[in-house]
Amino acid sequence: MQSYIVMQGRTYHEEKELGILWSLQQDSAGNVQHFWERMKEVNEGDRIFHYVKGDIVALSIAKTGYREERKPTPIHLPGNENDKGYLVEADYYEFDKPLTIIDVFDEILPLLPVKYSPFQENANGNQGYLYPCNDELTIKLVELISDLNIYEIDEEQLEFVMGTVRKTEHDFLTPILAETEAEAKTKVRLGHQRFRNELMPLWNDKCALCDIELPELLQASYAKPWKDSTNNERIDPNNGILLCRNHNALYNNGLISFDGQGKIHISASIPEEDYNKYGLHGKLRVNRTEENKPYLKWHKKHLFKE
Repeated sequence: MQSYIVMQGRTYHEEKELGILWSLQQDSAGNVQHFWERMKEVNEGDRIFHYVKGDIVALSIAKTGYREERKPTPIHLPGNENDKGYLVEADYYEFDKPLTIIDVFDEILPLLPVKYSPFQENANGNQGYLYPCNDELTIKLVELISDLNIYEIDEEQLEFVMGTVRKTEHDFLTPILAETEAEAKTKVRLGHQRFRNELMPLWNDKCALCDIELPELLQASYAKPWKDSTNNERIDPNNGILLCRNHNALYNNGLISFDGQGKIHISASIPEEDYNKYGLHGKLRVNRTEENKPYLKWHKKHLFKE
């Protein structure tokens, strides 16, 4: 299962009525956009969150993969009815209470990818159509949507309200959200487990910086985080480094990084007189390989806080 966020605006109701997603293949100048081409990645069973004017208003499940098809009428998109496009059939499930992105943006911001994020840093949606939604973001969105739309009534309350208050959750919503969350969590857990198991021996089962060997204190640290990685990169043991919990926290927060030669770089936010507190010094380096060199460089470029 993959997840996506579709930016629909005024076409939402039309596409919902038809039970589809539809995008152009290229614009009038012949340019191809990543957010249209991504329609070709959708498979049956994938989840799509529907973003409309600041809110996520629905979740749909793809019934089919994509097919090429002319623009359906009366979809109000650029172009004319003869324009070629990509079409995916989907079952839409609309929420009673939409999720307003700006209200929860602080919670989802750390989960947004560096590239191809559906949202800008001011919480507005990006222009385009279909964006990837990584598993960690999927889990967070499901949690937030569930908080708004799923209600639990204890037995004592139930004695008073049974038969007098209408049911407040749709029969479909709970199982769909639960299944979506469970599949995403399983995918993340199994991916992390495989990643750790294959990464450990590459670093001789000890911290690359301080030689700590106690397994309980060792972390398999991603250089290119899960949210930014492809499916293959998420389980590639070269996309990481084995660190103790102390150095892992520094690395994950961009306070230390390594260049293509394995040399450490320490953020200016850590005073040099405090290096010893954190087990650091400026001449540290890790035994990088050619395979993990690109990942280390990505971390330094995108996550390191100089």
